[in-house]
Amino acid sequence: MPKGVKVAVIGGVFAVMVGGAGYGAYNIVSALNGGGATGAAGPASERTGPPDADEVEETTSKFFAAWEKGEAAQASTYTDNDAAAEALLSSYGESAHITGVTITPGAARGTTVPFTVKAKVSYEGKSKPLTYKSELTVVRGRTTGRALVDWQPTVVHPQLKRDDTLVTGEAANPPIEAVDRDGAVLTKEKYPSLGPVLDTLRERYGDKAGGEPGVELSIRHADESPDTSLLTLSKGRPGKLETTLSSSAQAAAEKAVRKYANSSVVAVKPSTGEVLAVANHRDDAFNAAFEGRVAPGSTMKILTAAMLIDNGVTTMNGPAPCPPTATWQSQTFKNLDGLKPDESANATLASGFLRSCNTAFIKLVDEDPLTDASLTAEAEERFGLGRGDWKTGIVSFDGSVPASAGPDRAANAIGQGQVQMSPLNMASVTATAITGTFRQPYLVSPALDDRQLATAKGLRASTAAQLKQMMRLTATSAQGTAVGVMSGLGGDIGAKTGSAEVDGQATSDSWFTGFRNDVAAAAMTEEGGHGGDAAGPIVAAVLRAAG
Repeated sequence: MPKGVKVAVIGGVFAVMVGGAGYGAYNIVSALNGGGATGAAGPASERTGPPDADEVEETTSKFFAAWEKGEAAQASTYTDNDAAAEALLSSYGESAHITGVTITPGAARGTTVPFTVKAKVSYEGKSKPLTYKSELTVVRGRTTGRALVDWQPTVVHPQLKRDDTLVTGEAANPPIEAVDRDGAVLTKEKYPSLGPVLDTLRERYGDKAGGEPGVELSIRHADESPDTSLLTLSKGRPGKLETTLSSSAQAAAEKAVRKYANSSVVAVKPSTGEVLAVANHRDDAFNAAFEGRVAPGSTMKILTAAMLIDNGVTTMNGPAPCPPTATWQSQTFKNLDGLKPDESANATLASGFLRSCNTAFIKLVDEDPLTDASLTAEAEERFGLGRGDWKTGIVSFDGSVPASAGPDRAANAIGQGQVQMSPLNMASVTATAITGTFRQPYLVSPALDDRQLATAKGLRASTAAQLKQMMRLTATSAQGTAVGVMSGLGGDIGAKTGSAEVDGQATSDSWFTGFRNDVAAAAMTEEGGHGGDAAGPIVAAVLRAAG
């Protein structure tokens, strides 16, 4: 909907009253002044402690009554931030066109009162009922002692955040009917994890898909993220938007991430770069699968192994001892608990890779001709990472492998230090490793908006063949760390496990990337433990459905 639908005045009020300090700072000032300077009288400055049940009931009753009548100024006097409350409650009627408000309080839980709002949204002859639930908390003003509603935007609607507004009018963008690669319709109702992705696709491509905007009640976000539609008064005409997604892979991804909190997964088609699935299980709307920036742990050894092979340091069958510890520039690195050291002549890069031996890689990062920038060059030139030029169709992160001196040079090699990746990045790394060709992942065809996809020179055929074989061994040989997870998957399979230690976390992040035939997938679970504990089963489920 147009950005100017009666929001400028409200936005201006917020800017003046809230400024850069935000609601939190303003609440303190308002509370110190007692809040609601024009509200119900009655000296109560001698009162302390939380409001009692009678005060909670009286305050909420008066606040709800004024809100129902559309008396924003009066309702705001029963809050501890009357200016902000009046602005948002005024926009409730003026910009959102919400009338006929009836509020039914539920049973109070101490000083918190849940309630149900039933109302009507009317705009240019179109009208629909609106129902939702929210809650408020009653607090005591610090100087007046009055019982007041603790003002938060969520009082007005549970999805509102600071400086957001409610607006009814013509939608900012026409609706889209997003379809998968086979024409199946993708909806946020059927695939909840896709909600934020579909909102972004609508914002970016709604006017290119040939649709016509409808009329909606929406949340206009202060951070300029896509509007959140709450109620459609008239649907408009959706435009058809083709994506690269696979509904079967997406369904498997959605189901798999729901089993583990704070998990994300991406699947791509290595032969084309097309994204087949993207799913997140999070409490927020952040698309960590595409935008996450965290250490990838030992999945990074795919890229490090490529660097070692490309620079002639070793081959998959070349020597790579696996001692209990390895010291690099005063920092000592060790292996995961339970990993048996191997310093024999049989210790090769392949054995260190499939067992995920940290020290085998640390011992090789100072070999000639390697420098502090060698891993960065490998990432940028051959895997297309870290250059800021991916154009996937939505917001995404390209990975970061900075040139690092000191202990971080060694830490980067095993996916710690300063390296940052997302599941999208690691799925792409696997795709490049097994094909030898970098194909930038994308969700929407570049032909739709003439985007230029990123390019990189990729890998030598011999390097790709060795990487693919080492990943196969990791998934199929007796000592491979991914054997348990990948067991039962047919076809050509391979994988790499990883766990990344994070400051302040008692448990490491779980990482896993793998391939099956022409599908590569990568997943990450915050505080999920070892790679096979959480991220592994997610990837296996997606490969089983899509591979």
